[in-house]
Amino acid sequence: MKNCLLAAALVLCICLTPAYSEELDWELGTEISHITYKEPGFMKQKGMMYGLTGAYAFHEEPFMLKSEGRISWGQVDYSGSGTMENVDDVIFELRGLGGYDLRAFHSLVITPYTGLGYRYLYDDSSGRTTSTGAWGYERESNYFYSPIGIETFADLGNNWSLAATIEYDLFWRGLQRSHFGAAILENDQDEGYGVRGSVKFRKNGKDLDLVIEPFIRYWDIEDSDIAPVTWSGYVVGYGYEPANHSTEFGCKIALNF
Repeated sequence: MKNCLLAAALVLCICLTPAYSEELDWELGTEISHITYKEPGFMKQKGMMYGLTGAYAFHEEPFMLKSEGRISWGQVDYSGSGTMENVDDVIFELRGLGGYDLRAFHSLVITPYTGLGYRYLYDDSSGRTTSTGAWGYERESNYFYSPIGIETFADLGNNWSLAATIEYDLFWRGLQRSHFGAAILENDQDEGYGVRGSVKFRKNGKDLDLVIEPFIRYWDIEDSDIAPVTWSGYVVGYGYEPANHSTEFGCKIALNF
C-alpha cells in the first residue's frame, strides 16, 4: 500500500514536456519491447513485453511540465537453476519531469530536464519448479530515481518533426521483496544507475498527431544489503539480492492530441 501511495504522489511532481508542445497536450499509445534481465553468475531472464503508455503535458515557453506513465506485461524465459518458460512479468512506471527550452537555432530546441520517477516490476514463478526441481517464487522490485536528461527537437518540414532524448537515471533507492511461500525477504538497494534514450518521429495531422518512437532502457544495480528471511515473525535465514542489470529495447506508437 505504501508503494502505491508513493507512486501516485510522484505523478503530481513537476516535469518536462516536449519542446514542440505549446499547450495542454495528451499522448496515448502502445509499445512492444524485448527485455533481458541478468544476475551474472546466477540467472538470466528474457522475453517480450507489451504495454500501454500515457502522458499529460503543459508547455508555457520556455517552461515545460509533464507527467507520464506506462504499464507493460509479458512472459519471460528463465535459465539458472535449471530452466523455466513463460514466467509472468509486469512493469509499472510513473514519472514527473520539469525542464527549460534553450533555442539554438530557428528550428532547433535543446531542453535539459530532471524530475522524479518510480519503477515497479513484478515477477511471478510461484507454484512452479524449474527443469532441475528448484522452486519458483514471487519477486517485487521497486526503484526510486531522478531522471536527468536532454531532449533535442527539430522541425523537418512537411508536418514532420524529430526529437531525440538521452537520459541518465540517478538511482536513489531500491526495495526488493521476495516471497518464498509464507517466508519473506526484504532487501534495500543503495547503489546503481539507469540510462535510456529514444528517437521520436512525429507526423502532425489535422486533429491527431502520429508518434513513432524507438527506445532503449538500461538499469545496472549493485548487490543489496543482507537481510533476514522471516516466516510468521521468526527469522529462518538470511539473503540478499545479487547485482543485476536489465536491457529493454522496443518501439512505441502513439497518438498526440
